[in-house]
Amino acid sequence: MYENTHNLLPDAFGCASQVLKNEEKIMALLNILQYPDERLHTVAKPVEKVDERIQKLVADMFETMYEARGIGLAATQVDVHERVVVMDLTEDRSEPRVFVNPVIVEKDGETTYEEGCLSVPGIYDTVTRAERVKVEALNEKGEKFTLEADGLLAICVQHELDHLMGIVFVERLSQLKQGRIKTKLKKRQKHTI
Repeated sequence: MYENTHNLLPDAFGCASQVLKNEEKIMALLNILQYPDERLHTVAKPVEKVDERIQKLVADMFETMYEARGIGLAATQVDVHERVVVMDLTEDRSEPRVFVNPVIVEKDGETTYEEGCLSVPGIYDTVTRAERVKVEALNEKGEKFTLEADGLLAICVQHELDHLMGIVFVERLSQLKQGRIKTKLKKRQKHTI
């Protein structure tokens, strides 16, 4: 997810796969699927065990999200169909959050917010979401936690959990807006080929 108030411009069509060294760990930039890629509609399966493979995925997802200047990324967006989400709403990357097998257990209120998405670069539109959510998940160590979120954090949680259900934010818009977005993306794709 992009937060539009940062006026961040995404890498036009995701991140190229490449390997970066970060301290003593090798992390990979993952390819971000672009809407309307059908793989974005795959429903993610629960993670059976939080192990080194999941921890590596989390590290790679953070690297990819930061490189793309996003604030949230679901595993579905990098063609891994497991229930894993990373987020960091800060500009200085100081509050990384990991959600493994997240489930929203409570919702309250209603709000609208102009959202963007790493899988739909350059497109922003207003989406209606719950104002507050309570989510249960595992962290990167496999420890269960509960988070009560409001504001941008609640919006980001809902946006990323939609990805795990195979839903892209533009699909929460009217059919008319969805059609306009698809047309715009097709024109953009023709100009980049």
